[in-house]
Amino acid sequence: MQKTTLEQWRMFKAVADAGGFNQASSHVHKSQSSIHNAVSNLEAALGVKLFEVSGRKVVITEAGNLMLRRGQYLLDEVSRIEDIAGSLNRGVESELRIAVDGAFPQSVVFQALERVSAIYPQVNIDIVDTVLSGTNELIQEGLVDLGLSAFRMKNALNDEICRIEFVAVAHKNHPLHQLGYELSYEDLKSYRQIIVRDSALQTNRDSGWLGAEQRWKVGSLRASVDLIVQGLGFAWLPLPMVSKLLENGTLNRLPLKNGGVRSSSFYLNFKDQDKLGPVAREFIGELRLLTLDMPTSEEG
Repeated sequence: MQKTTLEQWRMFKAVADAGGFNQASSHVHKSQSSIHNAVSNLEAALGVKLFEVSGRKVVITEAGNLMLRRGQYLLDEVSRIEDIAGSLNRGVESELRIAVDGAFPQSVVFQALERVSAIYPQVNIDIVDTVLSGTNELIQEGLVDLGLSAFRMKNALNDEICRIEFVAVAHKNHPLHQLGYELSYEDLKSYRQIIVRDSALQTNRDSGWLGAEQRWKVGSLRASVDLIVQGLGFAWLPLPMVSKLLENGTLNRLPLKNGGVRSSSFYLNFKDQDKLGPVAREFIGELRLLTLDMPTSEEG
């Protein structure tokens, strides 16, 4: 026979989080006496003292801290089960929210979504453009269902989709192409580098600044490409994004001795596969199918 209840664990956590029974009462909208009764019953069932009274303060005990960590896991798991049940009850999602790093080939995403839309035409699609850590932050905050990122995400599923090459480029008439010899990073530092600003609010990564004397920060890779085409600097840009500009001679690769090409894995990230509905699962399947011919880290 189960000796404790979820309500008792919730009240215990409320008191621990709020720092007292009176404070917890206002947070969970229950009377102080009912909260105190729930915690007392939990202590009796567990056979341990969860709190001690020190003056006017309620202090959690060492045993209480241990129980709180265990209880947090229990409550998180219950919440997860309830979310899954809600997804099953709702059936097909009304909306699919996807965060896509600007370096990932947009055409591949659009093709996958076009196929999904043919099967689920009533589903709304919300695509959020991100840079660097932006995708994972949106997933973590529950603002999107899944996303494509160059970074693995902690406490989540990270499915490697492909590897993408970033090439060092500048306009064909840029002074770096007139030097007439293989370049080093030191040579680049005298010229303006275009880098992309992280779209995440809580993280501040950069996209490979070399310490150049001049740097211009932009909010998207598309803006970076536009500046490079105007001859206003150099940058490492995704090869799929600039391949046509290289082919028609608008841009040229920088003749670097080392580091002219960088490679990055891209991951399809999501927090809990069980919470994904049929539309999200269909998108994942189509994306994997469309990227089968793209290289991965396992292929070197």
